[in-house]
Amino acid sequence: MPRLSVNVNKVATIRNSRGGHVPSVTAAVRVCVAAGAPGITVHPRADGRHITLADVREVAAELAPLTGRVEYNIEGDPREDLMTLVCEVRADQATLVPVMPGERTSQAGWRLDTPQAHLRRVIDRLHEAGVRVSLFVDPEPPAIDWAASLGADRVELYTEPYARAFEQGDPARAAALARYTGAATHAHARGLGVNAGHDLDLENLPLFTTVPHVLEVSIGHALISRALFTGLERAVREYIDAAAGPDAAG
Repeated sequence: MPRLSVNVNKVATIRNSRGGHVPSVTAAVRVCVAAGAPGITVHPRADGRHITLADVREVAAELAPLTGRVEYNIEGDPREDLMTLVCEVRADQATLVPVMPGERTSQAGWRLDTPQAHLRRVIDRLHEAGVRVSLFVDPEPPAIDWAASLGADRVELYTEPYARAFEQGDPARAAALARYTGAATHAHARGLGVNAGHDLDLENLPLFTTVPHVLEVSIGHALISRALFTGLERAVREYIDAAAGPDAAG
């Protein structure tokens, strides 16, 4: 079954809306880990609107005693300051994502016409630091082949199209599942690990777990939104159960 990596960005968003240190990102990480989360994700953007570079270091220090038990995944565009920090803290995984000017959240995987030289250098640098590299891609074989050609270890399949299809009912769900199953199978055949993320929630996640070869799902917005009503520990446990598949989720 896929491992859950909890994205704690929204905790930082709430904190930054007021200033100060409340709610604490590291306290949220402790709750997630205590609830059984096997992974923590942060996505520090250049404008610092939620997770900051200081947060990245503090979360790294929080997770350092748990190396080998809880994975630390840092998402972001391959800008110099962030890549230097990823290597400094030696995250378990770096998920490289494209950023469009003015976007609120990620809107698509990497374009296949993206210049490759810089990305190759970044991937080589991360590998030298012992960091696993995942590239955020659309669920299509050409995008997966592109990631493989760059030397990535994994791909993260962009799942917003699946989430929108899920809302439309059974025929659309079946077509989306077939699309993602094909993409995951292709990635596995190319020797790539498969992650997934974006707009997965308690309703659509159990069905998505029937896609083969998915190792990890990264979930933030929906989980933290749920936590506002149920508490963070309970929300994490619910998502761990949902990631176990339709039978476990009931």
